[in-house]
Amino acid sequence: MVDPKVVNDTKVIFGPCRLSYTHVFAKYSPDGDGEGKFMTNVLIPKSEKKTIEAIKKAIEAAKKAAIIAKWGGKEPKKLDLALRDGDEKDDEVYEDHYYLNAKSNTRPGIVDRKKVPIVDEEEVYSGVWAIVSVTFYGYDVSGNKGVACGLNNIMKFKDDDHLGGRVSAESDFADLDGIDDEDDDDL
Repeated sequence: MVDPKVVNDTKVIFGPCRLSYTHVFAKYSPDGDGEGKFMTNVLIPKSEKKTIEAIKKAIEAAKKAAIIAKWGGKEPKKLDLALRDGDEKDDEVYEDHYYLNAKSNTRPGIVDRKKVPIVDEEEVYSGVWAIVSVTFYGYDVSGNKGVACGLNNIMKFKDDDHLGGRVSAESDFADLDGIDDEDDDDL
């Protein structure tokens, strides 16, 4: 693991962590209404104590700033926070993890380990491991108040199995032998 880098009070760079529900090349709207956002869930193993502590500190800093800037000088009684417990989600991939739902109105920068931009959408998917840059900020929208997670940038760290049951074409057809160009005469 990379030691988390706290860039400022509310911005943290950390990883590698696994991405899930990943939509970072085109905006996505889960409900199909509105213009959508670029987004991904970021899964952080609960064993990564330094990363979790850095994230909690950044959330607290965002909360303090929002008390003054957004919430009229006092902390709301009901507050939605960005860091969530994966054990409370009905998905075994999330077990023993915390997760963040990181979103952005603008497309995040996406690079490989050599910091070369990735343009192939197949390279960054639900299941890939990445180092991420996020910023936490307070919000007050339609009576809902909380601290959200803004997605800044992604560095692909390594490939892994696709989440959601999708497998590669190579994997699906690995056991098929004896198919060659001569067989296309039957088509």
